[in-house]
Amino acid sequence: MKSKGIILIIAVITCLLIIVTSAYVVDETEQVVVTQFGKVIGKTKQAPGLYFKIPFIQNANYFPKNLLHWDGDPGQIPTLDKTYIWVDTFARWKIVASIKYFQTVGNIISAQGRLDDIIGPAVRNFISSYKLIETVRTTNRNLDTFEVGLEDIVESKRPKAYAIKTGREKITDGILQQAKPKLEKFGIELVDVKIKRVNYVEQVRRSVYSRMIAERNQIAEKFRSEGVGESRKILGEKERDLKLITSQAYKLAQEIKGKADAEVTKLFAAAYGLDPEFYSFVKTLEAYGQALDKNSSIILSTESEFFKYFKGYK
Repeated sequence: MKSKGIILIIAVITCLLIIVTSAYVVDETEQVVVTQFGKVIGKTKQAPGLYFKIPFIQNANYFPKNLLHWDGDPGQIPTLDKTYIWVDTFARWKIVASIKYFQTVGNIISAQGRLDDIIGPAVRNFISSYKLIETVRTTNRNLDTFEVGLEDIVESKRPKAYAIKTGREKITDGILQQAKPKLEKFGIELVDVKIKRVNYVEQVRRSVYSRMIAERNQIAEKFRSEGVGESRKILGEKERDLKLITSQAYKLAQEIKGKADAEVTKLFAAAYGLDPEFYSFVKTLEAYGQALDKNSSIILSTESEFFKYFKGYK
């Protein structure tokens, strides 16, 4: 009786173990390939849900179903105009044929290696086939880097305008179209390829920075010269306005002074007309006070007109 209970427990445990090892769950972001002794059995399980397999014999191999990221190693690439640049690219890909993917690459690490081998040369091929400006720009839109008026300063040092014929977007699209068919045999669909960053190599970058500094110094010097000229212009206008105001004020002062002198003369003439003799007497006394003091010595004839009032006043 006791042995029957043990056997029953063992049987239950065995059944549970068989059920657990035979069941597997597929998530909505996953797809599963079932293999038996390394060979694929049936079709790929892509719909989410609960599935069963033969325990201990069959294995469930999980692969992601969503978009995956590939980040290329930045590398030095020469352009068609012999300019060396650092190019950093990235891509998006996904597994569309999981059985083929399992049979060829098997895992993400191997798939990343295949992407490196295929996308990397495609990037080098396209970048080296076009000029640098084609890799940088997409359209012929006028750049607004320089303000109006500064263009004339650096025009002689800037390269002539180049019409974009291909552009960055078409280059990345060409890389995509070249690499995409080569990845189909691995069950991989290349969704998109983009250039993350483009930069000059260190030697060229130093040369570019030096040229930019020289151009900005030239622009700054032009602004300084214009400032000095404008300052002198303002100072000249100030001096002109000052002289104009001074001359107008002097003219007005002279006019007022002339009118005052005329009024004084008129008053003197009127007073002189009332009593000429008294006027002469007063003016003579004023002359005495101005010409003579206690220390003055003067010898004049008694017939002098200047001392006529000393001789007696009639």
